[in-house]
Amino acid sequence: MLKRKKRANGSEKILVLGLGGVGHYLTKRLAHDGHALTAIEKNPDLIRQVEGDVDARLIQGDALRAKCWKEAGAKDIDYLIAVTDNDAVNMLASVIADRAGIKRKIARVRSLDLGTEGSMLAPEDMKIDLVIHPEELTAQEIVRLVKLRAGNVVIEIGQGQMRMLATRVQESSPLAHKLVKDISYAYEDFRFRIVSMARGIKTIIPDGEEEVLPQDQLFMLARSEDLPRLMELAGVEPERHHRVMILGGGLVGSRIAELLEGSFNVKLIEEDERRAEELSHRLRHVEVLHGDGSNSDTLTQGGLLEMDTLITATRNNETNIMSCLLAKHLMDEPAGGSHARHSKTIALVDKEEYLVLAATMGADVALDKKVLAANEILKYIRRGKLLSVAHLHGFDAEVVEIVADEGSPITRAPLRRMRNLRGKVVIGGVFSDRAWRIAVGSTQVQPGDRVIAICRSRELQGLQNLFLG
Repeated sequence: MLKRKKRANGSEKILVLGLGGVGHYLTKRLAHDGHALTAIEKNPDLIRQVEGDVDARLIQGDALRAKCWKEAGAKDIDYLIAVTDNDAVNMLASVIADRAGIKRKIARVRSLDLGTEGSMLAPEDMKIDLVIHPEELTAQEIVRLVKLRAGNVVIEIGQGQMRMLATRVQESSPLAHKLVKDISYAYEDFRFRIVSMARGIKTIIPDGEEEVLPQDQLFMLARSEDLPRLMELAGVEPERHHRVMILGGGLVGSRIAELLEGSFNVKLIEEDERRAEELSHRLRHVEVLHGDGSNSDTLTQGGLLEMDTLITATRNNETNIMSCLLAKHLMDEPAGGSHARHSKTIALVDKEEYLVLAATMGADVALDKKVLAANEILKYIRRGKLLSVAHLHGFDAEVVEIVADEGSPITRAPLRRMRNLRGKVVIGGVFSDRAWRIAVGSTQVQPGDRVIAICRSRELQGLQNLFLG
């Protein structure tokens, strides 16, 4: 057992079942938020891994045994989060939690036979308030990225009235070798904010004195109507109808192909011959090829050089990362004196530390399905003052929409005088008088204003405290 920190005001008591993938990552994030955590896990090795990371009460035992539930104090729990590797356990645990009086039940279910259109069981049949399908979330997110400029990340915030654009800075960019404050002065005719930067494996929450360097990956915030001008400034060209290649025909890869077929030119490469044959019959509008996607000859013979987006969704992290690196080299290399093509790569990884590695080594976007699943759960739990929370892929940062309380610290002075924000929090936009505005140094947040803020993941609780009265 671990010594528990003092419970934060307004935090909930949460019981987590399962400390593998999603459970381990989720408990770390929930601990940062100050929740009182209890976790039940059968595997002693997983408990030892979590002990050093998380301030929580850890119980070794079976997630369905009454003894463990009694030890966890189930009658006082606000949320059950069942994320074991067994769908049946997670669903049954939700029924037990309902009997125990736990008001909110969240369950990770891989099968799409629960909680999706046309499924035989509805979530309410199993007393589940939120069903999490990690593979479906991942496929939907990748499809969203493909549709939003074939991998140029654009995030909608503020009910679609604000956008965040992610782009890499080239040497020729007008933003390169300039301080953030000088960029702000130079483009006063339309406002935008550089709200987060990734330099190698380092995430920077920039203040005005930070210099933008070539190869930095930037997240920039602008009003939706100003997005085309921002894209032009950043050198992001409008995409034509593009072609997609997918490596790996597992649950995620095949679902991506299914969602894209008919609207995009899609090729899928699967190493297992039987699986490839099965998919060729199921995906009527997708060209399914049998081969090893980590082999350069297979990629080129499959038509990689004609592709605009490569998605690596095999079961192997190293294959996904290295295939992106190989593909970037092949796709972007000028041929016969022609200009290099700016193709995009999206890599699926299942280790948190690989997210930054993948982005550093060549993937334009790296996704981890357990992170996406955990973020969906966190958004559900953080509903109160936090109107929305999104994790910035490849960055150790969160973008948050939140309301300022009467008397909260954020309302006491203009932003330029709030030195405690520097390097920790960027206030990107403020909604007042029925309109969104990009925040500048003279902006002073008023009580009741909706605000878009960006912070490091570990600073999320501190950011919330700035907005509490």
